[in-house]
Amino acid sequence: MTLKIGIIGGTGLEKTNFLENVREITVDTPYGAPSDVLLEGTVGSVSCVILPRHGRRHQYSPTNVNYRANMWALMKTGVDIIIACTASGSLREEIAPGHFVVLDSFIDRTTKREQTFYDGQPGHPSGVAHVPMHPVFNQKLREVIMETCEELNITYHKKGTAVCIEGPRFSSRAESEMFRLWGGDIVNMTICPEAILAKELGIPYVSTALATDYDCWREDEHVSVELVLKTLAENASSATKLFMKAIEKVAKMDWSDEIKEAKTMARCSIMGIVEEEVPHLL
Repeated sequence: MTLKIGIIGGTGLEKTNFLENVREITVDTPYGAPSDVLLEGTVGSVSCVILPRHGRRHQYSPTNVNYRANMWALMKTGVDIIIACTASGSLREEIAPGHFVVLDSFIDRTTKREQTFYDGQPGHPSGVAHVPMHPVFNQKLREVIMETCEELNITYHKKGTAVCIEGPRFSSRAESEMFRLWGGDIVNMTICPEAILAKELGIPYVSTALATDYDCWREDEHVSVELVLKTLAENASSATKLFMKAIEKVAKMDWSDEIKEAKTMARCSIMGIVEEEVPHLL
């Protein structure tokens, strides 16, 4: 099969200069407009579609990102796999700013976001989706990211639990310490519901976190926008190299079984499914 890869860039990681033969795509969805136009092109010979999660001008806060429209739009363009990157605060001493974390789970602390495509509203698919969330991320894609980090000598951590907060404010110290006690490794504002919606769409998905700061649990460091942007600027080239190399590796592999399994899982998770409304899962 000819693979098409979706790429979601987060705060400070929206650069698209590695994409060639670019054309803009406007996609209408039952859930409204995505964060921005989608950019379709190639990385080498690999067909890709890029969507900046917060918009190219960073105009949407984590709460106001239209996650459902973003993910539906990527599905409508025909992507088979989604690779995402996200800026995060570290909750662990060993995860230093500039390190990458290949996430394997999350704790959802968001409160204001639509988390399912199956909400009973007119024009939306029928039924109720009870998608299992373990594993959250596709393991084969996680292994590709880890192998790529090894090859590029990028410092990374093989697993990590993301505590997803509503934002846009940063955590209080009490919250940061609580998240550490819960077993969180990084604090983030966008993993949820993005990972959940990928599951409902039956699209294998992986997200890699770039630690930008130590949040506020340490005595000698407090997170700030200035600190976050500084770390992002220093590591943007590493993120781009990671994306490009991972895309090249993914394109050379057979993903038929993973895609079929993801679609089957999504389809079987919907109670009251009307198959004509979800052709992407068939």
